[in-house]
Amino acid sequence: MRSTARLALVCLLPLAACDHSSGSEGPAQPSQAPEAAPTPALEVNAARLVGADHDQDNWLSHGRTYDEQRFSPLTSISTGNVGTLGLAWSLDLDTSRGQEATPLVADGVMYSTSAWSKVQAIDAATGKLLWQYDPKVPGETGVKACCDVVNRGVALWKGRVYVGTLDGRLVALDAKTGKEAWSVVTVDQTKKYTITGAPRIVKGKVLIGNGGAEFGVRGYVSAYDADDGKLAWRFYTVPGDPSQPVEAPILTKAAATWKGEYWKLGGGGTVWDSMAYDPELDLLYIGVGNGSPWNQRLRSPGGGDNLFLSSIVALKAETGEYVWHYQTTPGESWDYTATQHIVLADLTLDGQPRKVLMQAPKNGFFYVLDRTNGKLLSAQPFTTINWASGVDMKTGRPLQNPAAHFGDTHKPWIALPGPLGSHNWQPMSFSPQTHLVYLPVHDVAFAYGDPKTFTPDPLAFNSGIDPSIIAMPEDPKAMAGVLATVHGYLKAWDPVTQKEVWRVEQAGAWNGGVLSTAGGLVFEGNGAGTFNAYSADKGAPLWSFNAQTGIVAAPISYAVGGQQYIAVVVGSGGTFPLAFGEIARKGAIATNRSRVLAFRLGAMAQLPAPPPMPPPAKPPERFGDATKQLPIGKLLFESYCNVCHGDSAVGAGVLPDLRWSPMNVTPELWKSVVLDGKRAQNGMVTFAPVLTPEFAELIRMYVVARANDTYAATLSAMQAPPPPGDAAPSKP
Repeated sequence: MRSTARLALVCLLPLAACDHSSGSEGPAQPSQAPEAAPTPALEVNAARLVGADHDQDNWLSHGRTYDEQRFSPLTSISTGNVGTLGLAWSLDLDTSRGQEATPLVADGVMYSTSAWSKVQAIDAATGKLLWQYDPKVPGETGVKACCDVVNRGVALWKGRVYVGTLDGRLVALDAKTGKEAWSVVTVDQTKKYTITGAPRIVKGKVLIGNGGAEFGVRGYVSAYDADDGKLAWRFYTVPGDPSQPVEAPILTKAAATWKGEYWKLGGGGTVWDSMAYDPELDLLYIGVGNGSPWNQRLRSPGGGDNLFLSSIVALKAETGEYVWHYQTTPGESWDYTATQHIVLADLTLDGQPRKVLMQAPKNGFFYVLDRTNGKLLSAQPFTTINWASGVDMKTGRPLQNPAAHFGDTHKPWIALPGPLGSHNWQPMSFSPQTHLVYLPVHDVAFAYGDPKTFTPDPLAFNSGIDPSIIAMPEDPKAMAGVLATVHGYLKAWDPVTQKEVWRVEQAGAWNGGVLSTAGGLVFEGNGAGTFNAYSADKGAPLWSFNAQTGIVAAPISYAVGGQQYIAVVVGSGGTFPLAFGEIARKGAIATNRSRVLAFRLGAMAQLPAPPPMPPPAKPPERFGDATKQLPIGKLLFESYCNVCHGDSAVGAGVLPDLRWSPMNVTPELWKSVVLDGKRAQNGMVTFAPVLTPEFAELIRMYVVARANDTYAATLSAMQAPPPPGDAAPSKP
């Protein structure tokens, strides 16, 4: 068998037909709905963005305001009347892939995105599609995306809409028509860079980062002139090849924290999501991601802090010049990114008013920093963790558990959290009324192990983790024990006392972003398919709506014609439902339906009844040598295919579950997709460069065996009643 660790995880990438509809030749142009109304004039400028907190009716930037608090000052929908909230309108999206967008609303028009970086302009009062823009991302770009082909939204500026595309472009569109004004390539498209995050606009510059740290890239954030797309500045988050000129003086200091020939592995440190801006200080704050590979022993032999991995970095917005940084996880080795939501607020600490920055990154600590200088003010775990016992307030460094350094001990480490983190990209919200942060939290452990051999490959998932130990048990009783340790919560967190105030336990681990409002409400969707409202003070459940699909995106609130609306893009997605198999199915709805939903008081629209789930087809008979060949097929699947098609070949509703795919019936059908690229345009590229026909057939043997293992149990589960959406709040 060839070196599976070296070849591994290219098939971590899509191994089945996706619903990608792009691929036609020629420049991308918007599609227009029949009888579409013209889009109102849009004028979002610097003054309007800075003053967005006073523009109650609109949601003008990703977090509504530059401080990213995700708090709406609208009060028409309140604790007293939220029970009469009903569906005002819904808009079906032309994809069933992951949906993570936060819509923007300006002057009665909603601007949102969907999978494959498509952009929609929608009448915010009626849900009528005004136009849709398809950037025609090539389907094969899906293999460059670690964590689904999602997009988190757009930015608005002076009559234009800006979107980053999965294949690394930044595109400016005319807000009235959806036609391209300009487009620039922001990455080296020969490498595995992607863009899934939403742009921000500060002082006429469009800010955009990128992803790809799992695939050996070097991270950076860029600023482009909003008028013509010219590059204004770029800040690299990790040092580069020391034989080349240094892009910024601070990178010379950063390079001293790295060992070995790190630059040959890319380094990682991508800025794929969080940003915030303080107009008064004129500081831009960015969150920096994980190392490439994760395993520090392989990335930086000899250790070191590896700046600026897993750091919050403050930059001058005008020039991109470094100002300060705080590193949450020095020498990170577990995919503990600091790209999670950054919130700015003014708090009173020890009797003194402080300008603070708050973040709850993957590593499980809630951080409060002085945003003027980066000084750590407090840090406490917001859930159960075992990689560190606390944070030293004198040094700001975590008190790490030596056993967590699996690359040094060469012993497997069961970590809590794992690479999913204690909190992932789903945005939290801060209410200036309650002074609480509302935080989506989950507990999902993970087994890290040092591989016996490792050869970096720019086409492979560059984690540096032993693929033979990451699979979940296939025995149902053992799996039940694992599932009992998996939890999801909505928590209200006091950032002053660093204590939990209340929690709501969810049915599963992968739930939605959060909105808080001046009506005393907190809104969040969950993986079980319900969209919920809670009282902001105590977490009492007040209202719920069956969305028929998992929800991970964050809601927004806006007003049109004097009516307040709550809106959310629904449809599960991201790495969890793709890769985590049986764990991702816990408490989750099985089918993905992509829609935009908007609610207002007294509305009574209805979603169409979902069609019944067809029973799975009887699988083919087992074949091959179960003693010698099946273990090889299992290792190949876990090495190549599980990131998109689920741990132990258990799908969770976003991509096809290969156990029930008609493609596994015969070797010829399987080969046509896996090796011949029959569905490459849909995102399932050929794996012929890295898989022999014999290896491909061993993977099919394993998938067929898993189908036979679970066929009867799957039929029984389909007849069982669905799990409850969520539980009543409980005290800490």
